[in-house]
Amino acid sequence: MLQFIKCHAWPIATFFIIAAAGYFARSAIGTVYSAAEAIVLLDALSRAGLYLASAIAGGSTTILALMLTLIGMIRRMDHDFSDQAYRDVDLIARLATASLLGSLFLLLAFVFPVGEFEDLPRQWFETLYEALFIGTVTVIGLAGATVVLMYITLRRVIAHITPGDAV
Repeated sequence: MLQFIKCHAWPIATFFIIAAAGYFARSAIGTVYSAAEAIVLLDALSRAGLYLASAIAGGSTTILALMLTLIGMIRRMDHDFSDQAYRDVDLIARLATASLLGSLFLLLAFVFPVGEFEDLPRQWFETLYEALFIGTVTVIGLAGATVVLMYITLRRVIAHITPGDAV
């Protein structure tokens, strides 16, 4: 576990920095005082969340396809790539899959006409808002960690195939 954290410190840090930014953003919004206010906040979150979740779903799908290409390229170029390169590609695929599934869940959740459910208890709207906000921040954090890990992996591959010490 310690080796995993050491090898992936930047992606982990990226995830936690985004999570902290989400926490501070949520703190800045303040307490939800009524069901009507929660509905307004849910409406605002869903408008932005639909675009965000769509973009992350598209990006995650593209990343998964590119990782298949990268594995094929590594296999054809040289057989003495370290196991770490393959583990990184596997982790990128896992993070992209988690981002994709999370964004699909958010897309599904954001299309419900929440304002039409007026007979539900006040707590339900507050809980739904909190859950969707946390889900959104988590998916953004996963996408950010995926991007940083992709960069690190590509640097390793480039360093391995570049002649000399240029990289």
